[in-house]
Amino acid sequence: MATINPPKTTSTSALFDDLPTEKWINLANLYQWKGFWYRRPHLEAVMEARSSFKARDEDVILASSMKTGTTWLKALIPSIMDPNARIVENSTYNILDMPSPRLFRTHMPYAMLPDSIKTSGCKIVYITRDPKDTVLSLWHFMNSIRKPEERPFPLNEFFESFCKGLHPFGPFHDHVLGYWKESMMRPEKILFLRYEDMKRDTSGQVKKLASFLGRPFAKEEEVAKVVWMCSFERLKNLEVNKNGVEPDAGFPKSAYFRLGVVGDWKNSLSMEMKKQLDEITCNKLEGSGLDLLN
Repeated sequence: MATINPPKTTSTSALFDDLPTEKWINLANLYQWKGFWYRRPHLEAVMEARSSFKARDEDVILASSMKTGTTWLKALIPSIMDPNARIVENSTYNILDMPSPRLFRTHMPYAMLPDSIKTSGCKIVYITRDPKDTVLSLWHFMNSIRKPEERPFPLNEFFESFCKGLHPFGPFHDHVLGYWKESMMRPEKILFLRYEDMKRDTSGQVKKLASFLGRPFAKEEEVAKVVWMCSFERLKNLEVNKNGVEPDAGFPKSAYFRLGVVGDWKNSLSMEMKKQLDEITCNKLEGSGLDLLN
């Protein structure tokens, strides 16, 4: 599964000088563009993709905010599309040479997707989760890829930044709502999944995903095989994930795997934090018909 990240062909330096910018957890500058925040390399890739990426009708796009279940889905989708294929992560393909059906993953907000994705026959799978587990998972992830001599990011500061929407591809709630609203209007185009539903009824949700992708299972044994192949413990213990390195960023792939459970926020967030983020979630999602809280 490749990232939507075509090679840069033009300079965008002048544009960045005029964009609002904020420091994120003393780590990197984030740039705000059309309502969302990005690290500079991500935004350059988004801009280039919007101008040059050409979707095919057979493409499948896995979209998500960060740390909402992407790793699980990027194993499940290829396994459904080709149950006999090995699970391989490769983001260095020349996307023009990739045979169809091509599988891509992205954290781009819906509004920022290239027009060819929106207007072609390609399908989008979106996954999200309770924002309390999302922020905690993101915090653990960012700390896990820091150097041993670097101090962990303070949870309180990290949490407040998330609540303000100041994080890569944030605000979280706006990201979720963009895909949710479009999925309500075009359910044949976008399948909207919740991580909690995936954990509660994995087989049922995998069958739903397979039907959406046009690859319905003929036998229950096939479902069980895919669920097992893509189980958290199996993926976590694959050699490539235990000792491999993310080629684009240089951090260990083991950082993608921690607990994979629902409700872990209870072990780290205070009740005041819970109340604050739940209130933001309720206000943001009011009237949408979407419930993310557990």
